[in-house]
Amino acid sequence: MEFLNYHHLRYFWVVAKEGSLRKAADTLHVSQPTISAQIAALEGVLDEKLFHRGGRALALTEAGHRVLSYAEEIFSLGQELLDDARQRPSARPLRVHIGITDSLPKLVSYEIIKPIFKLAQPVQTVCREGKVADLLSQLAAYRLDIVLADEPAPSSLPIKAFNHLLGECGLTFCAEPKLAATFKHKFPKSLNGAPVLLPANNTVLRQSLEKWFQTENIRPRLMAEFDDAALMKIAAADGLGFFAIPTLVVKETVARYEFQIIGRTEACRQQFYAISAERKLTHPAILAMTSKVIGRRIAESPFSKI
Repeated sequence: MEFLNYHHLRYFWVVAKEGSLRKAADTLHVSQPTISAQIAALEGVLDEKLFHRGGRALALTEAGHRVLSYAEEIFSLGQELLDDARQRPSARPLRVHIGITDSLPKLVSYEIIKPIFKLAQPVQTVCREGKVADLLSQLAAYRLDIVLADEPAPSSLPIKAFNHLLGECGLTFCAEPKLAATFKHKFPKSLNGAPVLLPANNTVLRQSLEKWFQTENIRPRLMAEFDDAALMKIAAADGLGFFAIPTLVVKETVARYEFQIIGRTEACRQQFYAISAERKLTHPAILAMTSKVIGRRIAESPFSKI
């Protein structure tokens, strides 16, 4: 396998930019014969002439122009690599790959990641949704930078992961206006026998709700259960039953779907986690996303006031 000598390429790149051997020699602090030898070696490897030589002036050949375009990109990427390693600002956008468990409400997910888009440096954000086990496998393989979830990483999985509690909030019960008006009076006892829409049976929110129903001696009538929270809201908007959402996002949900609030509880809570492969978070985008809420209850955080 042949390898490109980047010293040769750099000498060529500087000569092409400076326009002459003399100026390039001054920039590189080497002699003109040294530069000529390096460029000749590069031409030998590429089997192409890179310059037209006419007196003191140097002009790029067609092949020289092609090689210059590659050299510009190669050395630009090299500089960005150094900037990234030294955490210096770069014109190249940061990239962050975020895994989001399918049980985490979409509006909550967006509230958590929203600070990323307010950074001065551009950030390209890639969000992947899936089951927690699959996302954590991708995290362990460094295909994801962070995973957002409504529960800590299961200890049963053979994956090294660190849980960062972003916060928690209570739940608000909502329904379409006609149904909500029926159940507002004497909440929460009014929910006994009421049609309910619930998240999937294996989710933390479902388990938390069922425990709260039992504590309050409430037995709602199960109409349907959903893996997809967005589909559940559509069913609720059609009057199929009441449902519970994190109080964190109740304002947006009510406005978007024209729901009305039945009641709230702080006894039944939902937590939100960022799960990382490393104990210390260092990625600038992830720090922006987590620094204002890590170690604090969402009820005390800036985006709870909605």
